[in-house]
Amino acid sequence: MVGRRRFAYLATGAVLIASLATACADAEAGAGKALQASGSTTVAPVAADAAEALKAQGLSITVATQGGSAGGISQLGAGQIDIALSSKPIADKDRSASPKTDYVETQIGADAVGVIITKQVADAGVKNLTADQVKGLFEGKITNWKEIGGPDLPVFVYDKEPGRGTREVLDKYLYHGEKPPPPPNSNNFAIVGGNLETRNKLESTPGAVAPLSTGFVEGRDKLAVVTLDGIAPSSENVATGKYPMSRPLYMVTNGQPKGEAKRFIDYILSDKGQPLLTKHGYLTLKQIGK
Repeated sequence: MVGRRRFAYLATGAVLIASLATACADAEAGAGKALQASGSTTVAPVAADAAEALKAQGLSITVATQGGSAGGISQLGAGQIDIALSSKPIADKDRSASPKTDYVETQIGADAVGVIITKQVADAGVKNLTADQVKGLFEGKITNWKEIGGPDLPVFVYDKEPGRGTREVLDKYLYHGEKPPPPPNSNNFAIVGGNLETRNKLESTPGAVAPLSTGFVEGRDKLAVVTLDGIAPSSENVATGKYPMSRPLYMVTNGQPKGEAKRFIDYILSDKGQPLLTKHGYLTLKQIGK
């Protein structure tokens, strides 16, 4: 399975904000305005570690998560930040919404999204799910795990909010570009935001299922990753594209990176920065052949 335990950061409140600032405004005297990066809760831990490493070299950067990938992209389009952290490519609708923004994606690595279930369900027999079974779970058509070989336990779905990179990977796997149906009208269905929130909900809810980066469950005794159509989210399967729910990770800028933004991104692409991807359970560019 892709991943080692990664350090995650919880976004709190109705507007999910997880401040991972490594240099505060009070420390910026004489150093100019801090570089601002925001977006994906998947990319944020890597960005925060890189910012911490560069702080000793005088780079001041604030890393936050607000609205996930979609939030970061929107903030970049509005000129509110310097770098959008994204676990999904820029879409045509993003460019249409901000036609004056020259979105430039710099890929820093890749990630596997898993369908995560509780260990109780996995131990009772649910080790693999087909695409149709995953669809049935998330559409509310499969309501008890015993229907697919698991325990007599109600299914509780935690789905990602629209615009999150994780959600788009799941939709691509299940619907192949078609518009997904509306959420089921069920008391056993809820929308969640960031990765850490998702993991906490999974661990505290018997019979829960959710899409989540696989590295976030490494070492978590209460959770398990199923294979999808018999394919595990191994490094090799992600690198070759065999695993159906993998995604690129990006730093996005308005125009080609320059100045301190370029310095920051170049560090993440360097031999010193790429191991940060591995630390948080992701694949480096070298591992995916880029």
